[in-house]
Amino acid sequence: MTTNAAISAPDQGSLDRAFARANPRVLDRIEQGLILVLWLALVNRVAHSLNGYAPLALISETAVMAFTLIRRPTGNISLRLGDWLLAIAATAAPLMIQPGLDMFPKIAPLGIALVLLGNVVQALAKLSLRRSFGIAPANRGVKSDGLYRFVRHPMYAGYLAVHIGIMILMPSLLNLLLYTIGWWAQILRLRAEEALLSQDPAYQAFMGKVRYRLVPGVF
Repeated sequence: MTTNAAISAPDQGSLDRAFARANPRVLDRIEQGLILVLWLALVNRVAHSLNGYAPLALISETAVMAFTLIRRPTGNISLRLGDWLLAIAATAAPLMIQPGLDMFPKIAPLGIALVLLGNVVQALAKLSLRRSFGIAPANRGVKSDGLYRFVRHPMYAGYLAVHIGIMILMPSLLNLLLYTIGWWAQILRLRAEEALLSQDPAYQAFMGKVRYRLVPGVF
């Protein structure tokens, strides 16, 4: 007797339709819980690390966790399963890094500088967003002041600087893999976010004024 896998396996459309019936506020709470659990696990790894630079990894991720918990609820959020999976991958991957040994002490000052610079950029972007910060694609209000005058996603630019700095201070194949997965998801997440936000005429006008998404002159 033969079976047809295509009959029993749900297609992507049916998964999206099932996911779309979920309550956005419940999804918000599930997302917040996941980020908190991953952050606590990272705190534990940092506390037991022999790398003196390990606490630097907590600055950025603690800000992500805190702003996730205090953000403004919204009903105008993506209910596509793929968008949520990308958002979770982009956010979870950096929280899963392992604070290994500092293998390149001569360039450690560069790593520290990138981490500090990236965190300043993130902080300024988050202050502009205030409680509009979120993980999954959502319209929590269009921001166009502060660093948003230069790139459309300054917070992600800050993440990039921090992650490069952390890789210099705590290099390992595992961390490289995690950041590669995270940034693959981050770029796709960014595009999904803009697809949702571009439905807002205010964001369309913002895109017309600010050309680059992440790095001026590059992307």
